Amino acid sequence: MNNDNILEIRHVTKRFPGITALKDASLIIKRGEIHGLCGENGAGKSTLMKILSGVYPYGSYEGEIIYNGNVLKLEGGSIRQARDEGIAIVYQELTLVPDMSVGENVHLGNEPVENGSINWNKLYSETQTTLKQYRLDVDPHAIVKTLGVGKMQMVEIAKALSEKAQILILDEPTSALNESEIEKLMEILKTLKENGVTCIYITHKLKEFFGNTDTVTVLRDGEVVTSQPTENYTMEKLVRYMVGREMKERFPEGHRKPGEIFFEVENLQARDPNEASRMVLKGVDLNLRRGEILGIAGLMGSGRTELAMTIFGELGKVTEGKIILEGKEIAINNSIDAIRNGISLVPEDRKGMGLVSILSILKNLSLPNLEQFSSFMHIDGNAEIKAANKQSVELAIKAPNLQVTVDSLSGGNQQKVVIGKWLMSNPKILIMDDPTRGVDVGAKYEIYKLMNELTEKGVSIIMISSDLEEVFGMSDRILVMCQGCSKGILDIKDASQENVMALATGIA
Repeated sequence: MNNDNILEIRHVTKRFPGITALKDASLIIKRGEIHGLCGENGAGKSTLMKILSGVYPYGSYEGEIIYNGNVLKLEGGSIRQARDEGIAIVYQELTLVPDMSVGENVHLGNEPVENGSINWNKLYSETQTTLKQYRLDVDPHAIVKTLGVGKMQMVEIAKALSEKAQILILDEPTSALNESEIEKLMEILKTLKENGVTCIYITHKLKEFFGNTDTVTVLRDGEVVTSQPTENYTMEKLVRYMVGREMKERFPEGHRKPGEIFFEVENLQARDPNEASRMVLKGVDLNLRRGEILGIAGLMGSGRTELAMTIFGELGKVTEGKIILEGKEIAINNSIDAIRNGISLVPEDRKGMGLVSILSILKNLSLPNLEQFSSFMHIDGNAEIKAANKQSVELAIKAPNLQVTVDSLSGGNQQKVVIGKWLMSNPKILIMDDPTRGVDVGAKYEIYKLMNELTEKGVSIIMISSDLEEVFGMSDRILVMCQGCSKGILDIKDASQENVMALATGIA
């Protein structure tokens, strides 16, 4: 093994029942580099990372991994062993204990103990040393739940680095970060590199590879397609390697013909049910036409998700205002009321709120629709399977069968299951909160096509997105939010990034 290489993956194949997740994959990761890893959902990225981090133990796959000159043999699926070897992973879904301090989280399971008790002074001083060394701007005494997502990400990184990680794997680290937080993370990556830490950087946001990584490896259908210095790629070339074809347009052309206004929200105000003094909505007006996509733009904390969850009956306690559907005022006190009025929600957090990960595709699809298949305390299993299979085929969900659990699916296919279960309820209004978050470029295109097809059939979509290009690419009109208030609705032909941001920041 070349001393410049910290990791060599040699001819690794990993099989599951009915699926080969990795096929003879080989690649080299150099010591102290930032190595980008990309591919569509289901390309094999997660499988490879689970092998490297000890989730899948040595012997459960073919081939070998050479780490620091020796064969890496992680036994029994031991993530702890991987960390002891100096390989750590920061997952997209953060794994912190919210009621503990930063220092407690950083040293969780590895606390400095003297005379049978934790040495708290040492715990916090060591945490401070790690934070300072890697320029992580976090107070070691702060309680994690009081931090923003960007700071929490820093705590996760500090936790890995406190255990002397030589390789740090970052899985979709910017999926919930705003632009300034992303810039800060990129600065941290460069600091890690200066300190000799090797980073494996996984993201669907392809533009993040450019200017931030040294090398990018592309996986497709479980195989390594190419691994080259980042400077050799263009965005178009990277997409072509990923999907195996040219993609001339990011957003498919739609043929929507929005109809009359049939849904309205007037001066909607709502308070946080867990904190009565905090208003989550302070006055929102919107109207929705049949068969249109109404995009909602705004900065983090603007109230976009709170609006969606309140309309769906699952967050804010409405204190003032009206929700009007087809000319009649309606009361939505919970999600059951929303569903019965033809309103469905694809939530921002698909794993936490959209899916029951231990259940099958079939059960996840049918769960909110059991009334369709039940009579006299009996579920018609044949009807349930028929409806779920129809939805699976229409959405092209890639899985061996409907009985596999959804946690075995790629992110894009999990998102299709979330969308599919609500389409089975035949909604009039489908609210989609960041519908392509953590989804690859090919799956995004499929979701966009589906959105066009739904609106052409008369379904109306309210789409929240942190990606302004997505808002402009898919919306007929754009509602702009700022600090819990609506700031106006712009027709797409009159909207520009400048006037949307002026409204979103409160300048206009």
